[in-house]
Amino acid sequence: MLAAWGLSIVVIFLVLIMTKKVTPFTALVLTPVVIAIIAGFGGQIGKFSLEGVTGVATTVVLLLFAILYFGLMLTAGLFDPLVHVILRLAKGDPLRVLVGTAILAAAISVDGDGSTTTMITCSAMIPVYKKLKMRMMDLAVLIIMANSIMNLLPWGGPTARIIAALKVDEGELLRKLLPGMLIAIVWVIVVAVLRGISERKRLGIVHLSPEEINNLHVNEVTGGDHLEGDRLKRPKMLWPNFILTVIVMIMLIFGGMAFIPKVPAPIIFEVGFAIALLINYPHLKDQRQIIEEHGANVMHVIIMVLAAGVFMGILNGTGMSNAMGVWLADVVPSSMGSHWALVTALASAPGTFMLSNDAFYLGVLPVLAQTGANYGFTPMEIGVAATAGQAFHLLSPLVGFIYLLLHLTGVDMGTWQRTAAKWSIGTFIIFLVSMAVFSGVPL
Repeated sequence: MLAAWGLSIVVIFLVLIMTKKVTPFTALVLTPVVIAIIAGFGGQIGKFSLEGVTGVATTVVLLLFAILYFGLMLTAGLFDPLVHVILRLAKGDPLRVLVGTAILAAAISVDGDGSTTTMITCSAMIPVYKKLKMRMMDLAVLIIMANSIMNLLPWGGPTARIIAALKVDEGELLRKLLPGMLIAIVWVIVVAVLRGISERKRLGIVHLSPEEINNLHVNEVTGGDHLEGDRLKRPKMLWPNFILTVIVMIMLIFGGMAFIPKVPAPIIFEVGFAIALLINYPHLKDQRQIIEEHGANVMHVIIMVLAAGVFMGILNGTGMSNAMGVWLADVVPSSMGSHWALVTALASAPGTFMLSNDAFYLGVLPVLAQTGANYGFTPMEIGVAATAGQAFHLLSPLVGFIYLLLHLTGVDMGTWQRTAAKWSIGTFIIFLVSMAVFSGVPL
């Protein structure tokens, strides 16, 4: 009976999300609460919910300070030199422009926000594409491919939800995902080269003067007033910001190895943000502005993770999650049990395309993980496997910022989806192979 109640929570949640009857936050919180009351757990809802919220507290802190940190670095201008270098090196060569687009999109995507990546990359590269008469489709495809890979960083949407749902260590998860991410980024550059060769044959190379290149550059749009954005730039702090960011990333990825101390990721970003805020914006007015501007961007994600805490707390506390896993294990043929990670990876492709990250990772993944546990799979292995579908997730019409991308580039949505999906198959295969070779996930 517990399995039936649990399945009803998941099904009702998915229906509410897919039909857009309520917001994901409302569905995450109220669906399990109402069903738990009906199932007779009304007196324990507060306890179960609090346990769930407590379980995701670390993830909330990680998201808060990671997004604040990278938001500050974007505002201060850490990535500005990269934009300028790419424009200078690309000159009038379509191949170089496309490779530069891939590198820029990947670099900007470290903040985990697709809107920021879209605005900065498009504002820097669209004038070049128009000047050289290049296809905007290539720009739209490369941006989404690069962002879908970098979005797997622990403060990105899908990974943060996996951490919250399965309670896995963010540092270990990143180490397992990183090889596949790096190879996938190389694949994006390969795609850029292949498309660049084609464009070079079609258009040739246009020789642009330094003055023309400078005139092509459009200042990045990161929100707010243009003059206000220039006031908050900190070009003299480029090297201190770069060194600080390198230290943060080294401690995050290699903490606990060799002589590098193991520090929890949320604390790394919290301390890093405090240092960055102090050295870049010593005046209180500027500090408040940075926190208010970028804090607004993180609130939606934090609210969703806290809601997921209630959702998972009730499912776990009532025993529904475990019961669903046992039931699903009985339903699935035993011959598939040893390949449950592969089943999860394959399911994540249509799952994350047709559903939001919230619906799949917070509603479906815990059931897959519980079932996998019955076959000997750890939550980490199932979590890693579930990231494979991110190769296609950002092509979903449920992803908000893609409409900004399509608007800026002017490409047709259907044509863009088909074109990007063709190249994203390579990303999906790379993720699968990497899981087996580097992450130790038995497929």
